[in-house]
Amino acid sequence: MRLGVLDVGSNTVHLLVVDAHPGARPLPAHSHKTELRLAELLDESGAISDAGIERLIAVIQEALQAAEDKGVEEVLPFATSAVREASNADAVLSRVQQETGVTLPVLTGEEEARLTFLATRRWFGWSSGKLLVLDIGGGSLEIAFGLDEEPGAAASLPLGAGRLTKAWLPGDPPDPSDVRALRRHVRTEIARKVGDFARLGAPDHAVATSKTFKQLARIAGAARSAEGLYTQRTLSRKALEEWVPKLATMTTAQRGRLPGVSDGRAPQLLAGALVAEAALELFGVEEIEICPWALREGVILRRLDHLPTP
Repeated sequence: MRLGVLDVGSNTVHLLVVDAHPGARPLPAHSHKTELRLAELLDESGAISDAGIERLIAVIQEALQAAEDKGVEEVLPFATSAVREASNADAVLSRVQQETGVTLPVLTGEEEARLTFLATRRWFGWSSGKLLVLDIGGGSLEIAFGLDEEPGAAASLPLGAGRLTKAWLPGDPPDPSDVRALRRHVRTEIARKVGDFARLGAPDHAVATSKTFKQLARIAGAARSAEGLYTQRTLSRKALEEWVPKLATMTTAQRGRLPGVSDGRAPQLLAGALVAEAALELFGVEEIEICPWALREGVILRRLDHLPTP
């Protein structure tokens, strides 16, 4: 069957269309992505503005039309931290349902972490042993760890690259004192959670998902996306420690000229790098491997698991 997963995230609204059936690898057929940056459309009260809601509705309608054009049988919609934490989330969801017909489930942070973990486990397989999975989104950082398809521990922290950039790094380039303050904040927040995972032992394989990690790996020398899905890509802690001070002195325009960095993500790259560096150091990881599959694939795999076998 042809499935579409509609991901209303903090940075983008992304429709991923795949051809899939139980027991087989989902094959990507189409991708429709719009940068919306919902996390940056919150007003002082934490509500998504009227203009933001109108834009969200328009983007969802565009994605639904793309799904229809591509012959999608079922659309699996969900929203993540930007909608989850908006003070007017219920009103936003009601408007979306009324004007698009889409009932938009809102995943908890732990659900995000667990579904992302499922996708990485299926990608790398059982031979990876105990997996540590890190995912830096626009609004939150998800962490999951375990030996099975369900992680033994999962957590979500409000350390998304977009959120932190807006709240902590107003300058371009940022003021060094703001960078130091954000660095302290990030490390304090992650350190509070490390013990919950340390009790499960050391990971056999550390894995990262998300655009932030992919771009950091790319500027540190990893292969381009054009070299294929199955090319191994890694990011070392040493490389991050070398790049963070460089990124801290760059303007957004300068970061946007780095290999693999999009203009839309360039403002968030420093905050994402600070989170990535802190997570690798505090979890004792020297090198992390980039996984092509993440939350969207986890949603698809979970849906396929509940289909009857032919």
